[in-house]
Amino acid sequence: MTQTPAVTPFHVHVPQPEIDDLRERLRRTRWPEPATVDDWSQGVPLAYLRELCTYWADGYDWRAAEARLNSFPQFRTEIDGLGIHFLHVRSPHPEALPLVVTHGWPGSVVEYLKVIGPLVDPPKHGGAATDAFHVVCPSLPGYGWSDRPTRVGWGVQRIARAWIELMARLGYDRYGAQGGDWGTSITTSMAQQAPDRLVGIHLNPPIAAPDPSTFGDLTATEQAALDALENSARWESGYSGQMGTRPQTVGYGLVDSPALLCAWIVEKFRAWTDCDGHPENVLTRDEMLDDISVYWFTGTGASSARLYWESIAEVSEWFTRSTTDTVTVPTGCSVFPKEVPRPSRRWAQRRYTDIRHWNEPAAGGHFAAFEQPALFVEEVRTFFRLVRPAGPLLPPQ
Repeated sequence: MTQTPAVTPFHVHVPQPEIDDLRERLRRTRWPEPATVDDWSQGVPLAYLRELCTYWADGYDWRAAEARLNSFPQFRTEIDGLGIHFLHVRSPHPEALPLVVTHGWPGSVVEYLKVIGPLVDPPKHGGAATDAFHVVCPSLPGYGWSDRPTRVGWGVQRIARAWIELMARLGYDRYGAQGGDWGTSITTSMAQQAPDRLVGIHLNPPIAAPDPSTFGDLTATEQAALDALENSARWESGYSGQMGTRPQTVGYGLVDSPALLCAWIVEKFRAWTDCDGHPENVLTRDEMLDDISVYWFTGTGASSARLYWESIAEVSEWFTRSTTDTVTVPTGCSVFPKEVPRPSRRWAQRRYTDIRHWNEPAAGGHFAAFEQPALFVEEVRTFFRLVRPAGPLLPPQ
């Protein structure tokens, strides 16, 4: 009889000498001269980054972030030879639906901390018990407190298989899945690999290419989406090109220099959020540094970048060129206004053949759960109301 690998409790604790080392490195940063422009067009402005890093060194409290993480049950288990870290928060409501939620880069489980409570226990947050979920939120391989792959092959399909195994190991035969960024591709792959297990998937946004057959009859929204893709390819894709081709090279700096790591990630908080030009319009300094600190203290700047080397070429095909693979599992789609890509429904329905919910909220961007938690929760609840099975799905205790 084969023994199921253990699921063991996990507690985040960064030793104090590592916190002291971070502060010392930040104070000794060798700064470049300012950019030759007065905006963000050459990257994060020197004055802003120095101020943020000074706060990271002298004002930011990592222990508070640790306490928030440790307020949720966390675990690790080995799947396919790799240790996987995850939050598993069970709802007190008997008809709660199991839901696996997957982050991307430069995200982490931190970006979901504000939505777990409303998803797990809606009545405590002004909602109905019939919208409750048991939430499973894993750290991607090479991210956070999951192990770092030591061999090639950990792309989106393999991660999707690991998540299917994780949910089975937790006793969930039928469940929902939600994802953004890499989580969108992983969730889509889960629906393709195990459609009988998934009651539905919710994506922000769906990964679907513009349909050339519509180019003679584009709506204003579709034209804007095409323009955004073109602008992103020209001005916003340098990080992806580097990590997708030479992740090890940039990884040395991301693991050794907290200032570089901070700039590498904050640039995306500014570019990909609905922040009207300044990231702190939607995320506090502490919130951004909570996420950045996860990458720093786990030393995953290089290992997280390797997922681009593994899978970005394939995923780029999915949202820029038409593909023939389809998804038949019921799908909910939320396309936030500052997201890229932003496919239209008629583009997306060629790939996702059973779209039950489509909405384009009035505010929000790439990190929807982080920057607009209430809108994110409502989007997830609204879709899953359409596909929830009757009766409890929690395994017997």
